[in-house]
Amino acid sequence: MEIRMGSLLPGAQDAVGLVVVIDVFRCFTTEAVAFENGAKEIVLVAEIEEAFDLQKQGRGDLLMGEVGGKKPEGFDFGNSPYELKNVDLTGKTIIQSTRAGTVGVTAACHAEIVYGGSFAVADATVKNILYSKPEIVTLVAMGLEGKTRADEDEQCGLYMRNLLQGRKPDNEAVCSLVISGEESQKYENPLYPQWPIEDREMALDIDSHSFALRITKEDGYFISRPEKIIIH
Repeated sequence: MEIRMGSLLPGAQDAVGLVVVIDVFRCFTTEAVAFENGAKEIVLVAEIEEAFDLQKQGRGDLLMGEVGGKKPEGFDFGNSPYELKNVDLTGKTIIQSTRAGTVGVTAACHAEIVYGGSFAVADATVKNILYSKPEIVTLVAMGLEGKTRADEDEQCGLYMRNLLQGRKPDNEAVCSLVISGEESQKYENPLYPQWPIEDREMALDIDSHSFALRITKEDGYFISRPEKIIIH
């Protein structure tokens, strides 16, 4: 198995083989919580206008996402795992738009298989990758809006690469590296309520969810669903 590392929007555009699009703060942490709370599926789109259009067409029940970290006007939820923590989403289809994770998925046009990546689902994702035995795995750290590298996504990519190669990283050390990063500091600043500290805590709760986030393209839409760990 060849493991390649990519970053930002160009990394997603160039990714081949089995591709993991990584967005720790917060896209694929929020998705994990949504599925844990019963969501049926999540439709990923790059722009908020697409989300509104799809909802008007009856393609989804709820809108979830962010622009500049904030919930867009007219959306039901922001891109916050903590906001969803106690929300019953049983049977709901959610349409999600963020500035990094969903953009990366829609840009990964050369991928054969796509997963959404975060620390919350790292172990489950790696186990399913190992089971499927792809020739090439590309781990893409999306960073800030797909334009600037961010410690949390880069570290998550390295963490998953280590797992794929049979090594077990020190979780506390990994979290410390992420917390010291620039993006992490937003979650400690009371001037930015759109980035609650609880979101960071949930994003760094490594392997908190026992499923992967498998993303498939169906009828032109990118659909995320929880994928149970495949038994070896």
